[in-house]
Amino acid sequence: RAYLKTAAACENSVIGAFLTFELLTGMRFGEVRNLTWSAVDLHHNAIHIRNPKSGSDQFIPLNAEAGDLLRRLPRDPDNPFVFQGSKGGRVGHATAFRYGRAIAQAAGLPSGFRPNHGLRHCFASALASSGQVDMYVLQKLLTHKSPQMTMRYAHLHDDALRRGASVMGKIAKAAEAAAWAEKKGGRSTT
Repeated sequence: RAYLKTAAACENSVIGAFLTFELLTGMRFGEVRNLTWSAVDLHHNAIHIRNPKSGSDQFIPLNAEAGDLLRRLPRDPDNPFVFQGSKGGRVGHATAFRYGRAIAQAAGLPSGFRPNHGLRHCFASALASSGQVDMYVLQKLLTHKSPQMTMRYAHLHDDALRRGASVMGKIAKAAEAAAWAEKKGGRSTT
């Protein structure tokens, strides 16, 4: 929350949006930096990632927040890039890193936090530990070529699995309590 709040308040609104978009989509730094409007389908909330690290082009869905962020961006019709630099073209590499470090520091993140890759890692970690996204879906969202790459986040899923397994324990405990109450009241539980 602190990171998102700090990025939203960034003096350079395009950079703030750029860094927020990385977190919302889990896209790689270069993929976001090279993203063009022709690869964005706001009608269907999807992005066409051309030449990803995995090798073959990928389509990923946009969540509503990422779509809204893109709709609010200033747009120069003569510049094909989504995240446009101040001198035309795309956001500068050094500029994104400089602001990324400043926002991370202002948000109180650890000094070793690597803003651009760290945002992708936060995206993956949050989804893996939510218990709502399976590893196959996470692999596809991250555009990993192999499941082994995605399995780095599987340990985070263990906590969600434990929470899920504890649900059965709660159900059994409630059933036992109900059976005890019925037995105490003289009714049969069969």
